[in-house]
Amino acid sequence: MLWKRMELPCCFLVLLSCLQSLSAHNDFFTSIGQMTDLLYTEKDLVTSLKDYIRAEENKLERVKRWADKLDSLTATATQDPEGFLGHPVNAFKLMKRLNTEWGDLESLVLSDTTDGFISNLTIQRQYFPTEEDQTGAAKALLRLQDTYKLDANTISTGNLPGVKHKSQMTVEDCYELGKISYSDADYYHTELWMAQALKQLDEGEESTIDKVTVLDYLSYSIYQQGEIKRALEYTLKLLQLDPEHQRAKGNVKYFEYQLEKQKKEAEEKAQKPEEGEKEETPKKKKQSSKKSFSLIPERKKYEMLCRGEGLRMTPRRESRLFCRYYDNNRHPRYVLAPIKQQDEWDRPYIVRYLDIISDEEIEKIKQLAKPRLRRATISNPVTGVLETASYRISKSAWLTSYEDPVIEKINERIEAITGLEMDTAEELQVANYGVGGQYEPHFDFGRKDEPDAFKELGTGNRIATWLFYMSDVTAGGATVFPDVGAAVWPKKGTAVFWYNLFASGEGDYSTRHAACPVLVGNKWVSNKWIHERGQEWRRPCGLNETE
Repeated sequence: MLWKRMELPCCFLVLLSCLQSLSAHNDFFTSIGQMTDLLYTEKDLVTSLKDYIRAEENKLERVKRWADKLDSLTATATQDPEGFLGHPVNAFKLMKRLNTEWGDLESLVLSDTTDGFISNLTIQRQYFPTEEDQTGAAKALLRLQDTYKLDANTISTGNLPGVKHKSQMTVEDCYELGKISYSDADYYHTELWMAQALKQLDEGEESTIDKVTVLDYLSYSIYQQGEIKRALEYTLKLLQLDPEHQRAKGNVKYFEYQLEKQKKEAEEKAQKPEEGEKEETPKKKKQSSKKSFSLIPERKKYEMLCRGEGLRMTPRRESRLFCRYYDNNRHPRYVLAPIKQQDEWDRPYIVRYLDIISDEEIEKIKQLAKPRLRRATISNPVTGVLETASYRISKSAWLTSYEDPVIEKINERIEAITGLEMDTAEELQVANYGVGGQYEPHFDFGRKDEPDAFKELGTGNRIATWLFYMSDVTAGGATVFPDVGAAVWPKKGTAVFWYNLFASGEGDYSTRHAACPVLVGNKWVSNKWIHERGQEWRRPCGLNETE
């Protein structure tokens, strides 16, 4: 029997050639843009699998017809064996069936219809995501859960803001997140996701994961967080389901011992209260209630800003922010068609340009960049070596001005608007963020403790940053400045600009910024890092350090 899948090579070859262009790419989870190719891979595999199923069904149908025919024949023949075989044709056909036809049936049953599907699967498996991708995507969900304060049930039921394609998680999915957290000794998330798995099992969801296994992880993760009483409660529930569970039986004794020990210690402490102990708590409460935004740890500020809980400007400060038509001192390009400019923040001064890049230009940039996207790297502050980092989840590509007229045109546009020299700027960097894609707080410029940051370029420090937003983002993905409480939200076709250095050449530390995790959607940006060299007459040096 010929395998039909082998007769349909065209779409498979096209897909294969596409996959081969990605063969050197790993870290699929760091770029939604490249993950889209995996959907077509899976679609092709489903087509191949259906072909295999049809071939198996066809084979089984032939076997079934043979069995039904012989079932009827043997039922009649065995009622009067001698009389049946007294007919010479029946005797001949019995010999023929047993000598030839049963052999043919054996060949049919043993025929392998899996060749086409297995060969297709084997070829494409080399382009599949790795264990690192699965773990990376799982940790991205945990990161989104923390940053946007989402409970496990909200994520599991798929009730995220603005989603078009709602997808629910199974018990197995929740259990997998719990296990990955457990392997990292992250008992907080282990508890959250094992509890969600247990909830869905209690609601009657069918699963290959049993309650005993989930309760085992759940009780231990709760114990590791110091809640021995709750850990004991879950362990007793486990023993109700499996009274012979040896580890649980041992844990019950240990937990009961620890609780008794804590009780005695509490009683002894109550009998000997320490002086001044009662006065200490109100002091702490008083201090915490007076905490200002500036005293909040950077991580907390970053997450607050990502959720839209940033610092609110005073009406007086806000009244100094304007929208305007801008021609950069009557630049020839913009005298007749000035561009829309709006102030986003005052200190540091962040400005946004609207309708500054067309959809056609965006698509061309994405088309040029997508085949070259590689995991984004950071410069190690000690060694200077470029390396990947867990706090930068994206892929990037660099586009030079001579590759396509669109890139040259964009560079000229940035120069005309900013008045800064582009010959010494870095190439256009295009970035696509992955699952929960983010870039945690960082500086674009080299600090004093990094004197060799851009030594190889020979163009000085990064004086300014220009950032294009090439997609709208359904939820999340803001650019935030934790030190000052500013948040700039992505809007397709716009760009933001700020100076990283004061006119004196000193770094402006208030420009420390971050890209918030993408909660829902696909974030594409491109940026231009502009350097000091060539700006001597375009942005003269200031006399004051922070001028």
